[in-house]
Parts: sequence; structure tokens; C-alpha cells
Amino acid sequence: MSSVGEQSMLETVGLEKSYDDLAALEPLTISIPQGQRVALVGRNGSGKTTFIKLVVGLLDPTGGSVRIAGEAAGSLAARSLVSYISDEPVLYDDLSLAEHIELICRLHGAQDWEDRAIYLLDRLELSSRIDRLPSRFSRGLRQKTAIVLGLIRPFSVLIVDEPFVGLDPLGREVFVDLLGQAANGGSTLVIATHQLEFAASVDRCLALRDGALVFDGPPGQAELSDVVQ
Repeated sequence: MSSVGEQSMLETVGLEKSYDDLAALEPLTISIPQGQRVALVGRNGSGKTTFIKLVVGLLDPTGGSVRIAGEAAGSLAARSLVSYISDEPVLYDDLSLAEHIELICRLHGAQDWEDRAIYLLDRLELSSRIDRLPSRFSRGLRQKTAIVLGLIRPFSVLIVDEPFVGLDPLGREVFVDLLGQAANGGSTLVIATHQLEFAASVDRCLALRDGALVFDGPPGQAELSDVVQ
């Protein structure tokens, strides 16, 4: 697999996760270089979310290791490099959208973030809701909020789990454009998705089935359609 950058930004060696006798993720060894756009595809239960949670440090592996730019996943150094947008946004009940944005930016030491916030809010049509509570938003608006919070902070690796859930067609189009901007800026992207149309626009596809890696290569819908359908 040809590399985009010299440095491996995300590397797993024999990474696995089991629950009793159930293998949620079989031993997996991959290297994702800086700046590469990767689509992670597979049916529900294939191991995509398990892999993502291991990468962002929300799960501990049964065996093997995962590193972000050489740092152990879940460590403070790795967390500072990784932004994670979940398919189930976690929001504070009593904070407005503006307060969420300021909290995330200050926690991660973002500089000159106000103009960036205005841009993201405008692109995702959230500007008029800046003083409202995202916890009371619709599913789609909560997902847009999560996108803003994921993109407003500094990161080198962006991990997204099912990014298009709850988004209308315009929202999906805008988010794809924002993902492209992140990649063009040198960030490494790992996007778990069922949308093969999006998978066709990345540099590399990883396909999981029953916890095992069954495809690793350039995108091709003919090869991937049987994996996700």
C-alpha cells in the first residue's frame, strides 16, 4: 500500500479484543500514514466500532497494541492528537452551543478559534442556534453539533463513526467537504461508514467481517459491496 506521508500516524500490531469466547476484533496489524484518508467499512457487528473505540482509548485491548504517532492509545499525548466524532453525540444538558464550543477550545488549547467557529456554524446552519441547548436539538442537529465540536479543536487524526447518521442530504454534502478540508490540511482520517459513495472518494478502504480484516486496498465498490450489504 503506497503511503501519503512518511510518518505512521496510526499503527496497530496484533490488536485484538475479545469478550469471553467471542472475538470482537481478531488480531489486526495495519499502518496508516500521515494524511491518508481511510474508509472503514463492514456490516453492523463487523468490528468497526470496537476498532474505533480501541484507537481512541475507550476500550482496552485483549492483546496487541495501537499507537498514535508513536504514543499509546488513550494516553494524554495520544488524546491530544485525536479528535473523535461519535455516532451518538455526548452533550452537556445545561451548556449552550456557544458554551460547548468555548469549553472544547479551551480544554484543547485551540488558538484564534472564534472565526473558525463562525465558519463551521454557518456551513452547518447552526448560527441561529448558538445560544440554545444542543441537548434539546433534533438528532440531526445534535450530529451537526458534534461535527462542529470535533472540527473546532486541533487534531492530527480525525476518527468518525458513521458520520452521516441523522444528516440531511445538504448536511452530508457539507460534511464531506469539511472532511476534505481536514485531509487537505494534512490530517489523517479514519471514517467508519456504510456509504459506499463516500468510500469511493478516499485513498484506502479497510473492510471488516466478523471481526476480521477481509479487504485492505484502494476503493472499489465491486469488491466492497458484498462486505457491507
